[in-house]
Amino acid sequence: MQRSPHLLNASTNLLGFSFVIIGALKLTNSDAKSYSDECAWMASGFFLVAILSSYWAIRQNDTNIVLNTLADTTFLCGLLLLTISIIIGATFL
Repeated sequence: MQRSPHLLNASTNLLGFSFVIIGALKLTNSDAKSYSDECAWMASGFFLVAILSSYWAIRQNDTNIVLNTLADTTFLCGLLLLTISIIIGATFL
């Protein structure tokens, strides 16, 4: 199962996108008006865990099923929270 490099790349890109959302909300002083930045911060945490577990799975030659499952799960949770953050931002701001 060669999923880890793909998750590593996607998680890294989405972590950067999360920081762009957080920074934009902070610059426009819109972070106090909604929970959009909190969702983006949680998504950043999930993406960071996905990056670390994906990297660790690559270093172990993709033999650890637990690390692959952790990377998949945290990536999907981060993606869901980032989507919720964007929906909240688009709806209420």
